[in-house]
Amino acid sequence: MSKGLTLTVIFQAQSLNFGEGIANISELKKLTRGDGNLYTFASRQCLRYDIVRLGSMFYNWNTQVVDKSKGTVQFRDDCTIKDSEEMDLFGYMKTAKKSDDEKGGSNIRSAVVRFSHAISLEPYRNDMDFLNNKGLADRIGEHPNLANVEQHFSFYTYTITVDLDKIGNDGSINLKNEIKEKRVNQLLSIIKVLNRNIRGRQENLAPLFIVGGIYDIPNPFFLGRIKLKYKNNKPCINSDILKQTLETKIFDTSIDDKTSIGIVSDIFGNENELMDVFKDKSYSIEKFFGNLQNGVKSYYGM
Repeated sequence: MSKGLTLTVIFQAQSLNFGEGIANISELKKLTRGDGNLYTFASRQCLRYDIVRLGSMFYNWNTQVVDKSKGTVQFRDDCTIKDSEEMDLFGYMKTAKKSDDEKGGSNIRSAVVRFSHAISLEPYRNDMDFLNNKGLADRIGEHPNLANVEQHFSFYTYTITVDLDKIGNDGSINLKNEIKEKRVNQLLSIIKVLNRNIRGRQENLAPLFIVGGIYDIPNPFFLGRIKLKYKNNKPCINSDILKQTLETKIFDTSIDDKTSIGIVSDIFGNENELMDVFKDKSYSIEKFFGNLQNGVKSYYGM
């Protein structure tokens, strides 16, 4: 049976992921819901990109594992999960060229670490930013170029799920538990301080609220269970949905005992209500990650 680690995060940021755009208008990536509202999102691919970027920066993750020898950019045949934390955590696909004697095909490792998109918890209201490069144009007596950029400052939520049993295992390769523990806890350390560089800004994607734990199965229990509403001009997380989710049972055992939260003080208007739901399993963000990383060490026998 596979043990699973799952976390659902709330953070606050602005204008995280742009689409193709039209003319001189830069459009944010958006989703339409049945309530008629538009919600912006940062794709799971962009979250992965920034995690690998920070992994390389903080922990010297090996990113020199790709080439274009087969006509498309992909992971090299001579690289395995031994060589690459990225290939271990997020999977890979290596294609094989067809020949007279072979049918071709592909070698695939499914992602062991899976992300949802980071979706805004507040609707997009068509805010725009008008830009120009007047400062540069004035230097040479030219007219500036103009641009319009969609803007959205919001709380966002995403969920990450990790199949702990599959970390460090790929075919005949089975890495030492010490390496498995190190990779998972490095990933958690990155999520704790996650940020994104975009259009001259560095946006802070670090958790303001986080809920989850290590469970008997890898399942995103709190995905889609985060709802936000405002009371007295303060954002409030719907605690009733979280309370009902805690009643979920796996093999007749409730997930309540294995679930905790981390929260930044004085952000959410119903902070005391949330802490009352989780009682002695409510922590600061730092303490939450410390407990979780100790749980990972214990699972791998470290």
